[in-house]
Amino acid sequence: MSQPTDYNPEETAKTLGLLPEEYDQVVQYLGRTPNFTELSIYSVMWSEHCSYKNSIMWLKTLPKKGPAILAEAGEENAGLVDIGNGLACAFKIESHNHPSAIEPYQGAATGVGGINRDIFTMGARPVGQLNSLRFGDPNSERTKWLLKGVVKGIGDYGNSFGIPVVGGEVYFDESYNQNPLVNAMSVGIVETDKTISAISEGPGNPVFIVGSSTGKDGIHGATFASGDLSDDSADDLPSVQVGDPFQEKLLLEASLELADTDCIVGMQDMGAAGITCSTSEMSAKGECGMDIYLDRVPTRQENMLPFEILLSESQERMLVVVKKGKEAEVLRIFDKWDLNCIEIGVVTEGNQLRYFMNDELVAQAPADSLVLGGGAPVYEREYTEPAYFSKAQSFDQSSIREPEDLKEVAHFLIGHVNIASKRWVTEQYDSMVGTINMSTNNPTDAGIISIKDSNKAIAATVDCNARYVYANPEEGCAMAVAEAARNIVCSGGKPAAITNCLNFGNPYSPEAYWQFVGAIKGMSKACLAFETPVTGGNVSFYNQSTIDGKTVPVLPTPTIGMIGLVDSKEHITSLAIKEEGLNLILLGEHSDDIASSQYLIQWHKEQLSKSPKFDLNDEVKLQDALLSAIRNGLVSSAHDVSDGGLFTTLLEMTTTNGIGVEINIEAQGRLDGLLFGESQTRVVLAVSDVNMAQFKEDVEKSNVPYSILGKSAGESIKINGIDFGTISTLHSIYNNALHRMMK
Repeated sequence: MSQPTDYNPEETAKTLGLLPEEYDQVVQYLGRTPNFTELSIYSVMWSEHCSYKNSIMWLKTLPKKGPAILAEAGEENAGLVDIGNGLACAFKIESHNHPSAIEPYQGAATGVGGINRDIFTMGARPVGQLNSLRFGDPNSERTKWLLKGVVKGIGDYGNSFGIPVVGGEVYFDESYNQNPLVNAMSVGIVETDKTISAISEGPGNPVFIVGSSTGKDGIHGATFASGDLSDDSADDLPSVQVGDPFQEKLLLEASLELADTDCIVGMQDMGAAGITCSTSEMSAKGECGMDIYLDRVPTRQENMLPFEILLSESQERMLVVVKKGKEAEVLRIFDKWDLNCIEIGVVTEGNQLRYFMNDELVAQAPADSLVLGGGAPVYEREYTEPAYFSKAQSFDQSSIREPEDLKEVAHFLIGHVNIASKRWVTEQYDSMVGTINMSTNNPTDAGIISIKDSNKAIAATVDCNARYVYANPEEGCAMAVAEAARNIVCSGGKPAAITNCLNFGNPYSPEAYWQFVGAIKGMSKACLAFETPVTGGNVSFYNQSTIDGKTVPVLPTPTIGMIGLVDSKEHITSLAIKEEGLNLILLGEHSDDIASSQYLIQWHKEQLSKSPKFDLNDEVKLQDALLSAIRNGLVSSAHDVSDGGLFTTLLEMTTTNGIGVEINIEAQGRLDGLLFGESQTRVVLAVSDVNMAQFKEDVEKSNVPYSILGKSAGESIKINGIDFGTISTLHSIYNNALHRMMK
């Protein structure tokens, strides 16, 4: 096995990010000194991004089982949930944070491409995309540059690929100044008997690489994603991949045509760590080995070295294990779609991965030594409660002066980019391609995806308020799950399962790891309460910047992607008020709690407080009562109370039809808190007079509190005698905030 004459394995291991004890473990696995290519392989496969070595112990505590779960977390490329009628929903969310920080357009675009490949390598056709985006100070030119690049990257790739964006969120905070978060989610539908597994088995079966040629883009991208950003991160630009959505579209159609045959054993996307990852993970799962001939891999550059071919993260590529004797059919399909389809290896007995270049063995390793759940290291990190936490818990809102002009506050908040409409973003996405998005012209709290030839639909959402998580990681993450479920229920669906994208700081920081552990605990208890198992996702650590010697972690952001099932399209419930004269009802309790609200943070400039009022048992009861009322046809529209509080909820309900509201809040407490506080477990409903008696009877049986606010009427928002302005005036403020920011 050739290597450079000045090769020093210990120093090379350190340079590649392997700890001394990890290098020793590699030597033990191999029974000899590893060569450069082998160290490169272990460095990417044992990086945090691929191995989850600092998180897997806690991830294993998450609830993963459920009656509708067809693929548990870690078993396949994405989660798989039975939705009836012989169909399943495949869905997953992943991050592309560090690449987007240094090359926002390609970083975001390839994030979209990668997550869609995870879906269609399972045989599912992607039908909807969502994204959760975090950026820094909205007044910063860097933030504007990042936002423009990320949104254009998502839009250009997704629009060209032909999958509608059905939902998402955008949030700004200075902690994301250098390190934005770009989390992309994809949802697909597959016939349950046509799913494809990411497995290799059957010695003698040929191994094919299909799709694009391999270049030098993305080499060591997984290692890059497993370290801190710094002033020198721009030097890692080659770690960012370059995507081609038109090539991906061809690959999608070829893959789905292949799924209709009996030609394949297994298939896996080449994401992080490229050929190395797909060969090792598929082999470890099937308890077999592979011989791979790297000189057969189609390349975009001449004279690529073995480690470059193995670690390249060039996009639009997949590894396919084909049933021996079926090669001609597979070649015919990919030739039809004008795509590479090259036999580069063979499945072997045992567990050894052997990589050859021009018949020379250049690297060898046991497949199971490389992967999560196998030989990859597992660490139990220390965690310590940060000093800020106790200070946050001592927050007393009586120290916050109530403003005299609530109208001024309302106009300020609905014009703040964290609350205002994100139309500047969503207008750049194609939300109608494929004619399956049912939310564009009938806005709902969750995205609604029509299931073809069925009266059912899928509801999907992404949610996380990182401020709540920062204030109290356990409660804040439980709130993220609860809000996702609440959005699905408000839209007429029943929550089914979640995927997650866990964005945190450095796992070697005890305070940052304490936030991670708390979030896992909160997610677990909430998912058990809502019966929404965790089907997978990813962990993204090292989301922080080292700027001028100072380390700044992002707000802890465990993004929750959730799907639910609308069992009849008649139950799809819009957030928009449809007509005048409807009764407006607050389901849940009034609260004047302003803790961690945008009102407290942006108006009063109070950055530290405890998390908002929240009770998980009350939340479950409310959602059960609401779903029952919707399914009984009693609710005209429903919208949850979240960022910006009750006032913002009411404004957003007037957005589509321009019908105003006249309400009176009779609850005790400070009016600024009642209007702008973000206490959880609240939904505003519109109910017609004819349905009021039945609604009251049913809700009272459920023991869920409610109060009648008033009526939909006029062309203004009037609350407790205060005229907050006409709908047209308020919407002008609300709809144009991001446009003004980006000028």
